[in-house]
Amino acid sequence: MKRICLLTLLFFLCFISFQPATAQVNYKAEMKALSRNIQQYFFLQKEGYYKETVHPEKDGRPVSYLWPLCAMLQASNEARDAPLMKQVYMVIGKYLDPRSPAPGYASYPMEKGGGSRFYDDNQWIGITAMDTYERTGKKAYLETGKLIYRFMMTGYDTISGGGLYWKEDEKKSKNTCSNGPGILLALQLHHATKEKAYLDTALLLYKWTNQQLKAPNGVFYDNIEVPGGKLVKWMFSYNAGTMLQANVYLYEATGDTAYLTEARSIAKAATAYFLSGEKFLDAYWFNAVLLRGYEHLLRHDADTTHIVAFRACLDHEILHQKSANGLFKKEKELDLVAQGGMLEMLARFAAMQRRGMLK
Repeated sequence: MKRICLLTLLFFLCFISFQPATAQVNYKAEMKALSRNIQQYFFLQKEGYYKETVHPEKDGRPVSYLWPLCAMLQASNEARDAPLMKQVYMVIGKYLDPRSPAPGYASYPMEKGGGSRFYDDNQWIGITAMDTYERTGKKAYLETGKLIYRFMMTGYDTISGGGLYWKEDEKKSKNTCSNGPGILLALQLHHATKEKAYLDTALLLYKWTNQQLKAPNGVFYDNIEVPGGKLVKWMFSYNAGTMLQANVYLYEATGDTAYLTEARSIAKAATAYFLSGEKFLDAYWFNAVLLRGYEHLLRHDADTTHIVAFRACLDHEILHQKSANGLFKKEKELDLVAQGGMLEMLARFAAMQRRGMLK
């Protein structure tokens, strides 16, 4: 009898261990819960701002830098949460710096002293604006995309052969994280307007980024120092994500299957490098950008290998990294950019689950 009970117990434990964790996850419910918790712990209702971390800022800053708001903006768009998107856009509006050579968004609110202007932070806003324009047709979003395009092109020169700088007031590096999203924004504008100049810009930046920053393993280095040309060989998932998606957009714009082949190659390399274990190698928001590329590729390639690998890592975080207050990444300081990245990932998987794409 004891042996039968022991065998039954062992069978039960094996059964549990081989059940896919994904079967237990309701992504829409997780998304809605996280959105509520973000509002509770990060939004300062009286001040009309978000703060950057749950706990008081170590340097005394009362409100968030711009980057976490970029994460929240795309997350609200993917969640189709119009009130949240309206709120985030309202907050971001307080960061707009009108100074020459072109208006762009500062890293800190203008009424609180402003800050440096980063080309990539602006591009993330532009990308979301163009996504929203494609979905809604509202011209205000197209105008935002054009405004940011004009600003980002003030960061272009021919030093190091071309490319966009990362930071306006310290032109010390040209990064994949400013050129990859720059390609995307240019291609989105080309798709919306059919103006060839935007496609020309995308191809110019695409060629430079591949020549200067593509790593032998198929993903991308972080940046090249200016002057000097030293490569900084950090590799992040969001850089793979933007270049993956850039190739999909280029395939759609030109019909050239070489871009689709390259997109598949980057996806394979990114999965091997960033998603080989049960946990995400990179930060949540970086992975959210990678997921954008994987999802876009699915429109033209039915291979779900990358989504399956991504889902396993996402479910591990849901099951093991939720804090007592319902926020994520309990091993780290609970910050807004991480929650925004998780919210976007949950929104995207909730949509896939709703459409019956997840088994």
